[in-house]
Amino acid sequence: MDTSVSKALQDKLYDRRKAGALELESIIRNALADGNHDKIGKIVHQLCHDYAYAVHQPHARNGGLIGLAAAAIALGSEVARYLKEIVPPVLACFSDQDARVRYYACESMYNIAKVAKGEVLLYFNDVFDALCKLAADTELSVKNGAELLDRLVKDIVSESAATYASILVPEAAIGDDEGETPDQSVEVSTAFSLPRFIPLLQERIHVLNPFTRTFLVSWITLLDSIPDLELVAFLPNFLGGLLKFLSDPNQDVHTTTKEALDRFLTEIKKIAAVKKGIADSRRSREEKDRKASGSSEAAVMSPESEHVEPEPAEGEEQELPVTPTAANDEFESKAEDGDSTLNISQDGDDNDENDIEDEWIPGQDVQIDYQRILEILVTFLSESREEEIQVTALKWIETFFDICPEDILVFTPRLLAQLLPALSHDVDLVKQAAIRVNQALMAYIMSLPEDGAKAGSQTDTAQGATQAQPTQASAPNSASFVPTIKALQTNGEARRESAPNVRSARRVVSPEPAETQARTPQAMTPEPQTEQKPLSESVPHTELDYEAAVNALTLQFLHEHEATRVAALAWLIMLHRKSPRRILAIQDATFPALLKTLSDPAESVVTRDLLLLSQISKSSDDSYFTSFMVNLLKLFTTDRRLLESRGNLIIRQLCLSLSPEKIYRTMADCLERDSYDDGDLEFAAIMVQNLNNNLITAPELQDLRKRLRNLDSRDGQTFFTVLFRAWCVNAVATFSLCLLAQAYEQAYNLLQIFAELEMTVNMLIQIDKLVQLLESPVFTYLRMQLLEPERFPYLYKCLYGLLMLLPQSSAFAALKNRLNSVSAIGY
Repeated sequence: MDTSVSKALQDKLYDRRKAGALELESIIRNALADGNHDKIGKIVHQLCHDYAYAVHQPHARNGGLIGLAAAAIALGSEVARYLKEIVPPVLACFSDQDARVRYYACESMYNIAKVAKGEVLLYFNDVFDALCKLAADTELSVKNGAELLDRLVKDIVSESAATYASILVPEAAIGDDEGETPDQSVEVSTAFSLPRFIPLLQERIHVLNPFTRTFLVSWITLLDSIPDLELVAFLPNFLGGLLKFLSDPNQDVHTTTKEALDRFLTEIKKIAAVKKGIADSRRSREEKDRKASGSSEAAVMSPESEHVEPEPAEGEEQELPVTPTAANDEFESKAEDGDSTLNISQDGDDNDENDIEDEWIPGQDVQIDYQRILEILVTFLSESREEEIQVTALKWIETFFDICPEDILVFTPRLLAQLLPALSHDVDLVKQAAIRVNQALMAYIMSLPEDGAKAGSQTDTAQGATQAQPTQASAPNSASFVPTIKALQTNGEARRESAPNVRSARRVVSPEPAETQARTPQAMTPEPQTEQKPLSESVPHTELDYEAAVNALTLQFLHEHEATRVAALAWLIMLHRKSPRRILAIQDATFPALLKTLSDPAESVVTRDLLLLSQISKSSDDSYFTSFMVNLLKLFTTDRRLLESRGNLIIRQLCLSLSPEKIYRTMADCLERDSYDDGDLEFAAIMVQNLNNNLITAPELQDLRKRLRNLDSRDGQTFFTVLFRAWCVNAVATFSLCLLAQAYEQAYNLLQIFAELEMTVNMLIQIDKLVQLLESPVFTYLRMQLLEPERFPYLYKCLYGLLMLLPQSSAFAALKNRLNSVSAIGY
């Protein structure tokens, strides 16, 4: 540079630096006109190293910044070859301690970007990173300058990100075109690369500053609004950080984040609907082909002539000479001509074209990793207590039941562990969302085939998957996207520009290695997408882990809220009905937990617990049932309060679900054996009293009472004998049993023994209750038998004997009145 220009650029006054920059601009224009690129290169080098990088000379740095901007303006369209040297020093000034230097850096970068336009996208990551930091700058002028630059870069990205290829690429990259794969050459020639940008976004998404968060959300929204970029395919890479924004106290951050997430969810639903529609159409067409009778040659030609989506015929694959270079040439020619369509030959019938255009829908090639998204959502359910985050996560999971239910299956145990407590959440929005997800999950599990067969059968995933070539995962993917790319080239009319679509398809076929993980798990989407997954890939994800699910549900027995405990038992009941041999055996650790749950303070919990235990007993052998009865009696032994408060309820509920006779026989055997072996006659007497009271009063045991009254049969006698031996530990209960079985002579003999016993208060209370029961409908037959003293003499003796045992009381008076009412008959 001339000495005068050099001196002016270092001046502390802005006007003098500006005058020097204008003079420098004129010098560079003249050099450019003369083709003196060597001089231009030296000037740019001098501006960078002697000025812009002069860390301890702020005026020189400012002069260098305005000088570089002037140089870019002077170079115009030729600036591309110098950007590699111009941009880095400007970006370095963004982090300068002097606020004025940072502001002038924004101003300089603005002018450079305005001239370079799409070429600046080669440095998008660096510019974005600098703007991300400046969004939280404390100096207002710097923030304003950064916002101005941000708007310009957004405009450039919106216009050029999907299509622009740097003019420098052919010089640097075009060499052996034959030896390069198509996706590699296209990626090199594209100035903006979303896969290169995503790692930076992943790093920045965890910031806490609300201004930076607003900046990030605005960029995410912008990039998602460019259809050909398909940012949604990279969603798992930054979804976790985005969800955290919902807990930001800044209302603007919260609102914009919620809108962005809603937009992503809507986009995912649309993509899933597109894929499902295409798969349904393909299956329908193939069904017609199978029914149609014709030659094999006609069968091969039919998919090609009707649609573009079916698996390509051999001729179609061979006709696809789509090289990235050719596609890029088409992009550039289209951008220059401003034409709405590419000038491509439209050979073929009009019907074929209409069919292709009708069926091709943007989004059909987008791969979404539902597994990674669900992993993030379930993790947030377990780790975050923010209501908005929980509601959003539950909303997404609920939506995924319509899209990829088989992907949710693998998360069922973890999901249940978080879902059931949410059913008792204090916030109604969270509770209602949890209820909907719980219902959807239970309905899906119930819809699965018995014994845990393939989950995908509900959505015919297996049928769709068999249409693909069941070879390696990469082979069907690459082959099945070929017709889509061909459709873009041969049928460009009535669509958006073909170039972005080719680019999108290229990303699906061969993503960059760093992003492979974000897209490969698409083998687990619910729609039968033949291009996505061979059948063999879906099998490992369609089995419910019953053991893990049961463990997660069992832990909910300890939850403080009744609704959660009830829901856990409802799940266990459903799972056991579905696969009775796979869960809840007597050896399981779950069994003691189920027994202990009988002590739950909520009656609804106890009722469902008994239903589950009964259900397990029905599907198991007799040894399980016996073990159940033994363990139940042991529980009553250790928890007398449970026996007093819930004993009758438990017995009645069991009799509703299981065979009452089997229950009474088994318990009688256990009581007879254990009471004498262990010497715990007190517990045996109390237990017999409870069993006897239920036997007399419970409506559920009406048939059992009828069976006892029929002692003429062998079965009736055996049953009575079993009960009698166990009932002997309780005198009044034994006497009641004899009355119930119409064994009046035996009952009278028992009264003779009563006379020799010491009449305790407890015994008198039991006799009092028995007298009251004699007035109940259960003993109507007995009262009627009082009219036939000749046939039932011992009945009168029994009742008068009771009267003699009772002290003067209301029970004594009631029994006396009853006997007096029939005394005229002549006994």
